[in-house]
Amino acid sequence: MEKQPITYELLHIDKNCGARRGVIHTPHGDIQTPIFMPVGTQATVKSMTPEELKEMVEAQIILSNTYHLYFRPGHKLIEEAGGLHEFMRWDRPILTDSGGFQVFSLGDLRTISEEGVDFKSYLDGSKHFFSPEKIMEIENSLGADIIMAFDECVKYPETYEYTKNSMERTTRWAKRCKESHAKKDKQGLFGIIQGGFYKDLREKSVKDLIELDLPGYAIGGISVGEPKEEFLDILNYTAPLMPKNKPRYLMGVGTPDYLIEAAIAGIDMCDCVLPTRIARNGTALTWNGKVVVRNATYEKDFTPLDIECDCYTCRNYTRAYIRHLVKEKEILGVRLLSIHNLRFLTKLMERVRIEIEKDNLLNFKHEFYKKYGYEK
Repeated sequence: MEKQPITYELLHIDKNCGARRGVIHTPHGDIQTPIFMPVGTQATVKSMTPEELKEMVEAQIILSNTYHLYFRPGHKLIEEAGGLHEFMRWDRPILTDSGGFQVFSLGDLRTISEEGVDFKSYLDGSKHFFSPEKIMEIENSLGADIIMAFDECVKYPETYEYTKNSMERTTRWAKRCKESHAKKDKQGLFGIIQGGFYKDLREKSVKDLIELDLPGYAIGGISVGEPKEEFLDILNYTAPLMPKNKPRYLMGVGTPDYLIEAAIAGIDMCDCVLPTRIARNGTALTWNGKVVVRNATYEKDFTPLDIECDCYTCRNYTRAYIRHLVKEKEILGVRLLSIHNLRFLTKLMERVRIEIEKDNLLNFKHEFYKKYGYEK
């Protein structure tokens, strides 16, 4: 039996829910879970240096985007540079997505077949083709610790018949990804569970992917515009079906409530562009809810973004100053908000891990929701 580069160690299960406290072991270090993973689409978390991510945010792992890096600067150039870790000077774990979500969000600009996807570049309209084999070539060149299998993320809502055919094709593509994966001793390939909002299809997807014996599994295709009730229904149905001895990843989730709900369901890993995206819009996440710092009410507010936050921004700057920077479109404003938002989410997940160890995550959820404004 070949040694897996990615392994999961279960430390504790909250006795009042399915939340898991664990450690993911990777070639570039351990990841304490549950974890929020910042997204660095273009081999950078926007406006942040690797040193800041480690020292100010305490990020354990970051993501990069296969689709965008394929176009610019190109996976072969990154491979020539020594892989993503060397190229971007990040010595902790990296995960690369498969590019599937980006390709399938192109709508009429792509055509799906059993072999793969024909699509046009968002940059210049040039024609390209992604197959499971091509995605493995790209991700092997990028050299991330965790790489994702090629999948189809169906839109919401979608018919049962289309979703079933799509899910079954995603499983066949996962098999092809496993067969063509050239660096099995260095990179862990995760499968992506699909099936839309049909529980029997989700169950079949999990069952078939488990047979491939991959080192980890992800839930894809939710948090795509559906009501929160449907999101929670599929999440709480699917997560317990996933292997207990391997990492569980929920793709594309980053709001505080969804992160907490994911942890309660037994998810180990989540990611989202949210913290840096809303920073660019002048918004901060705080323990008392969102603060839209560009609003006039903060013009003479000389308090930190969040008095409970330990980040660099909150220890040194006021809402009034950050508002001034944002209004004047100064880059520093975005940077300070990004530092804060990223640290807020990593700190939230630190707290979640502590509460799991105390068998107290459900109580923490209700306390947090009331304070944050989710519950009245």
